[in-house]
Amino acid sequence: MPYPQIPAPYGLKPINLIGGQVFAGSTRELPIQYGYNANIFYGDFVKVARYATGSTPGGFIVRAAVSTGTTNNQVTGIFLGCSFTNPVTKQRQFSQNWPAGTLAGDAVAIVCDDPDTVFKAVVCSSGTTVASGAKGMVGNNLSLIDNSAGNLISGDSANAILAPTATPVSTILPVRCVGVVPDTSYSYSAVATAASSTTTINAVAPAALPIGTGIAYVASNGQIIETGMFLTAAAAAGAATQTMNQQPVILGANADIPSGATIIYTVYPEILVKVNLFVHGYYSSTAV
Repeated sequence: MPYPQIPAPYGLKPINLIGGQVFAGSTRELPIQYGYNANIFYGDFVKVARYATGSTPGGFIVRAAVSTGTTNNQVTGIFLGCSFTNPVTKQRQFSQNWPAGTLAGDAVAIVCDDPDTVFKAVVCSSGTTVASGAKGMVGNNLSLIDNSAGNLISGDSANAILAPTATPVSTILPVRCVGVVPDTSYSYSAVATAASSTTTINAVAPAALPIGTGIAYVASNGQIIETGMFLTAAAAAGAATQTMNQQPVILGANADIPSGATIIYTVYPEILVKVNLFVHGYYSSTAV
């Protein structure tokens, strides 16, 4: 297993900007309304609320419950903490998270709102169950898991990227995968007991394999062939077969993984994502 291990999701963390530009920590301070009654955690999506009669006053930051990519799920950025005058101590306080219902009239959220930011996030199969990303997901749109109950001890978000259970779709979803994180990845190997048939891998699983596990195999010339495929269902250790999202395509044609080939299963608990066009509010003219 890698070090450090990834035990749970933590929301979205800024890494750099698209094109390899450095993320220099630039953020914007945006107001939180007095007594706003919802927890906001470090790594949560937030948005500037639009004025609506009898609802939230416009201009204040609120938590954005984003999972899919509808027009009502626009975001302003990622919450990276806040500051406010503590109503009990009367001292200025900096906090990793916004405690719901805090009676502070000068509260501001620290928001990473640059639409070009690339974020690191954990992939989960559901809730906070860590799964895997794969090289085959790069370039595809992915959904989020909105785990509103973050960690009140650390102040971190529990939001995650949803591991796809089929070939990723091309419709508008909140984020696009732009890379995997090799630092926390780990791999297993097994020998193919028979040639793969369409989506079925014939090999004894060397360990428990989560949804999203990437698939590669060693060619006869010793080169590693990345199939671009991944598991669409978790496989228990010792399982005789596993299921991929589709049959591998090698050199432009469908291809089986040969019998006797060494299969490499790689788990990427973390991937890199960017917020999609029309989901980020700065790039959309549609009302929030």
